[in-house]
Amino acid sequence: MTGTFSYQKDSDNIVTVTMDMAGPVNAMNDEYLKLMGETVDRLEAEGDSIAGVIISSAKSSFFAGGDIKGMLTIEPGDDERAMFETNLSIKAQLRRLEKLGKPVVAAINGAALGGGYEICLACHYRVAIDSKAVQVGLPEVSLGLLPGGGGVVRMVSKFGVERSIMPLLEGTRFNAQKALANGFIDELASDVNEMMVKAKAWIKANPEARNPWDVKGFKIPGGDLRKPAISQMIQGANPMIFQKSKGLVPAPIKILDVIASTLRLDFDTAQLVETRTFISLLTEPSAKNLMTFFLQMNQVNGGGSRPKAIAKSKVKKVGILGAGMMGQGIAYASAMAGIEVVLKDISQDAADKGKAYTEKLLSKRVAKGRMSEEQKAAVLNLITAAVDAEDLRGCDLIIEAVFENVDLKHHITKELEPMLAENGVWGSNTSTLPITLLAEPSLKPENFIGIHFFSPVDKMPLVEIIVGDKTSDETLARAFDYSQQIKKTPIVVNDSRGFFTSRVFATYIDEGALLLEEGVDPVVIENLGK
Repeated sequence: MTGTFSYQKDSDNIVTVTMDMAGPVNAMNDEYLKLMGETVDRLEAEGDSIAGVIISSAKSSFFAGGDIKGMLTIEPGDDERAMFETNLSIKAQLRRLEKLGKPVVAAINGAALGGGYEICLACHYRVAIDSKAVQVGLPEVSLGLLPGGGGVVRMVSKFGVERSIMPLLEGTRFNAQKALANGFIDELASDVNEMMVKAKAWIKANPEARNPWDVKGFKIPGGDLRKPAISQMIQGANPMIFQKSKGLVPAPIKILDVIASTLRLDFDTAQLVETRTFISLLTEPSAKNLMTFFLQMNQVNGGGSRPKAIAKSKVKKVGILGAGMMGQGIAYASAMAGIEVVLKDISQDAADKGKAYTEKLLSKRVAKGRMSEEQKAAVLNLITAAVDAEDLRGCDLIIEAVFENVDLKHHITKELEPMLAENGVWGSNTSTLPITLLAEPSLKPENFIGIHFFSPVDKMPLVEIIVGDKTSDETLARAFDYSQQIKKTPIVVNDSRGFFTSRVFATYIDEGALLLEEGVDPVVIENLGK
């Protein structure tokens, strides 16, 4: 399959370039370089007959950013030199686009992060759909990198240091409304059609559009390094960064370096500094580790450990046994996902207290303006605080979250497993007992699985799924789907006592204790631990 940047000129001589690359998303790779190069060549050749340009996307996202898999292969030496030239080529194309002499508008239909937002910054105006799908920002620091497509230089040049320094150092992602409020996009539209209408209207109203740094007499908003307040801000950022990173992640400091260079150099020279600094980070171990982690998280969230041949499922009714700290949190997360919940405990008072936890969390959301009273009531109505086992009948999933006692859990399984709907799944939230042991009294051990939540459930994004000796692939797939349905990240782990994360952390602690036993100075161990 070959990707395209389609080129459509309307009766007003406005060209719409629609990015539709070969993969599932548009990304800054060799294919992009070729397609954007051909597009800019044509725009320049036809410049006299063009009124303006709209850059849009045929994908559900606008543009995904850099080619992380490609960047992971880069080694010191020739690879770096080749990447240096590639990066300069990408920047040269964007520079030609913004200096076309015609207005250029980004029509943002979905996520425009990293390289995607760098394309938007090179445009003269940005219109986005007012949708949850829209996110903009430069989150490269979270990958151990810096924005290398002109992002640092353009952000500082457009917004000044005060408004750009924290979004760059923290990799902030802005939704459509916040992006508009912060000036990172210029206008919102209700749908694609309105977005294109607004983009064309702006082009007609601004035939001489240029970016501010290409206007004679340009000065960075708020001042450059010669202004004491700006100089102090740059100096003050250093200790703040070291407090957070202990100097172990070089990306934030190098971003600060490029910000400072932008404040003392002309635009194009600062772009060259940005490229050199970006290339220097590509072979850093911390960057390679963070990029690998990012790809692994995408693999997990994409169902990497989910059995492939089984159709997706959704839970309609979940029973939760035990309305304590874990049970009430699971009830909240499930109800927020629109699932009917039966929260059962041994007394009505205990069950009611468990439901009250959700009411407290929802009231906070209402107070912050993140939810209406009607929405709060709708979520609360999904939770039934129960003592009667009969209320559990028909649940397609029951999660047991009672006291860590094998006999108690066995008794509850025998008593309440028959309440499940046909082929329903029984899940245990245990963190200390093997799932294979707990599944012994089950009439359908193939439908028995571990679903470990972390506390507090409403804040913690991870769920551990534990497969017993007899757990079926279908049950694993259904537990995985439920975890994603309630917006958690599921990982599939071995059936062993204790949380997987606790076992990993315990290994780290054990190594420190062994070093101490072997006579290593405790101060040295502490510093190594950091």
